[in-house]
Amino acid sequence: MFDPKKLLDDLLGSKVPGTDSTVRDTADQAVQLAKDNPLATGALAAVLLGTGAGRKVTGSALRLGGLAAVTALAYKAFQNYQDGEKPAPAGAAEPELLPPPADTSFHPSQAPQGEREFALALVRTMIAAAKADGHVDEEERRKIAEKLAGVGLDSEAESFLLGELARPLDIDALVATAHTDAQKIELYTAARLTIEPDTRAERGFLDMLAGRLGLPDALIDHIEATVADAKAPASREAEEAGL
Repeated sequence: MFDPKKLLDDLLGSKVPGTDSTVRDTADQAVQLAKDNPLATGALAAVLLGTGAGRKVTGSALRLGGLAAVTALAYKAFQNYQDGEKPAPAGAAEPELLPPPADTSFHPSQAPQGEREFALALVRTMIAAAKADGHVDEEERRKIAEKLAGVGLDSEAESFLLGELARPLDIDALVATAHTDAQKIELYTAARLTIEPDTRAERGFLDMLAGRLGLPDALIDHIEATVADAKAPASREAEEAGL
């Protein structure tokens, strides 16, 4: 059985093998690694999510790890929303992120369905967001399948990813995986981390997801601002390398 928490880390491309640093912290090294062998960086996003412009998932918040990063960003946005603060303006200082307290519903250990199943729900949401613009067609899936063969995933994880890419988009099914109000916020946060909504299809996906999850507009504004400030601008070289 594959580990969805590890897969979530890989999708967000948080670590560079052989170092204790994030891709952002060692940008030059990561770019060279990617040029030499793009699949050696551990950034599975380069294969699955890096198929279109603007998909930058290397914010320094991801040093927490995939699941912790999603929950920390969601909790931070919710705190700001509850406090009645205005969303931070674009370009504001990156928020200080800490894992949500263990006794809150935002902490993965509190997931009614268990951490593994919740991590799986987040992965499914990210993949759905990545293909929302229709870019991942049959030909693209064929190319992705060829690249996955060199990533070193186990066969179960590879089959899962290819199955999700081929699955018709079903927002209601995604929404049903959120068992608590906190998880609804975390699902949207994961989707927003995955994509930059620079097409109508991507913006439409996020708006529909927010609506089906029943998230108020003011809370969405805080999630958008928190995620945007936590994401690092990707250099041209990093984008070309797929990071």
